[in-house]
Amino acid sequence: MEVVILCGGRGTRMGNEAENLPKPLFNIGDKPILWHIMKTFSSQGYDNFILCAGEGIEKMYNFSNKLKKEEKWDINVKYTGADSTKSERIKLIKDLIKGEKFFLSYGDDLADISLNKLLEYHKNHGKLVTITGVKMQSPYGMIKFEEDGKINSFEEKPILNIWMNGGYMVLNKGIFKYLDKGELENRVLPYLATEGEVFMYKHTGKWKSMNTLKDNLEINELWRNGNAFWRTW
Repeated sequence: MEVVILCGGRGTRMGNEAENLPKPLFNIGDKPILWHIMKTFSSQGYDNFILCAGEGIEKMYNFSNKLKKEEKWDINVKYTGADSTKSERIKLIKDLIKGEKFFLSYGDDLADISLNKLLEYHKNHGKLVTITGVKMQSPYGMIKFEEDGKINSFEEKPILNIWMNGGYMVLNKGIFKYLDKGELENRVLPYLATEGEVFMYKHTGKWKSMNTLKDNLEINELWRNGNAFWRTW
C-alpha cells in the first residue's frame, strides 16, 4: 500500500533558510522531519513511499538517494511542480498507485497515531476518504474571569474542543475522478463531504505540525529532551 507524502511547498513561514531548503527537509535532531514521518509509517509496516516534490527538487532527490542506502524502503520522488495545488500534485502520481487505496500525508505533521487502526476504520465505513481529526491547540493563553472582570485563572495554550484535519489520510483510488474540482481542502473534500464520502478518524493522542520556525524549535526541543511523542520505532 503506497504512502503518498505532499512535500512540495515552499515553507514561506520558516524564515530565510526556507529559500534554499524545502520545509520537509528541515531537521528534527539530525534528520529531516520528512524522515521522521516516513519512519512513523515504516515502523508500522508501510514503506512504499511516493514523495510529491516541488520546491528544492534536487535536494529532495539527494535526500531520497541517501535514504535508499540507509533504509530498506521503496522511494519514488515525483516532481509535481513548484506552484502546484495539492490536487494537482496528487493527480500526477495516479499511475504510481497500484492498489485500491493509499495513505496521504503532509510533510510537516507528527503524531503518535496507529496507522492500522486508521486503515481499519477506513475499510469499515467503505467511503472514499478518511481524514485524521485532531483537537486544535490554542496558539494563545486563555483567561477565565467573572462578570465584574475579576480574573480567576490563566491557562497556557489549552487544547480546544474543536476538531481539525491533522493529515494522515486514507483515500480510495476513486478520488482521482474528483481532483479536477479544485484544491483538495477547499473544493474536493467539501464537495465529497456533501456526498457523504468523507469520514473522520478521531486521533485523541498527541499531534503537532511544523508550520513556522518557532514550531521547528519546539519540536527539536521535544526530541532533545526525550519527549518525541511520535517516535513509534
